[in-house]
Amino acid sequence: MILIFDLDDTLYDESSFVTSGLGAVARHGEDAFGWDAERSLQFMLEVLEREGRGRVFDRWLELYGQLSKARVTECVKTYRHHRPSLELFPAARVLLGQLHGRVPLYLVTDGHKIVQKNKVDALGLFSVFHRVLITHRFGIHHAKPSIHCFEIIRQAEGCSWADMVYVGDNPAKDFVNLNLLGALTVRVQTGGHRNVIALPGYDAQVSIPDLDALPEILASRFQL
Repeated sequence: MILIFDLDDTLYDESSFVTSGLGAVARHGEDAFGWDAERSLQFMLEVLEREGRGRVFDRWLELYGQLSKARVTECVKTYRHHRPSLELFPAARVLLGQLHGRVPLYLVTDGHKIVQKNKVDALGLFSVFHRVLITHRFGIHHAKPSIHCFEIIRQAEGCSWADMVYVGDNPAKDFVNLNLLGALTVRVQTGGHRNVIALPGYDAQVSIPDLDALPEILASRFQL
């Protein structure tokens, strides 16, 4: 068995990264302009809740009369490059501790190369996984649902698709192509996609409420 995990909202709560990043931008505003960081963070979180991520920095800069393309770019860079404070889901921490050294473990994650690397660093996962594959390092066109990174793993392990298990959370992209190839796909219903109803063929073969339930699923198909 080759066990592969998604990162965001599978192993940790991605909203904690968003809050951490906005906090970094708020502190930058305080350091550079004297704007109260706590007030700024609260304002940005309110915009996030109301309007989503796309306009948070614009609204915050408008509040202080400092909106410009350059200022927004500066905020985005601060957000992306900050060193986040993150914690694994308790079930993920226990599970990875149990499986490390027993089965080959891989991580496949979409997203900005620096952002995702910083997340993996903050969670202490580079030493846990045999290899961490950030899909955007291979080109955005190789992001999920592309199987490019999974094929790299399959060839490295010399295994069949039936030997591979992918655990993710997003039915829009995580499972559809792996289902067709015969890999076992497991949807963990944590994070922002927990209540999403998948399109036909897009959902995982198995759904679990959290990672505590994964060992039983694996034991039913593989000898652990």
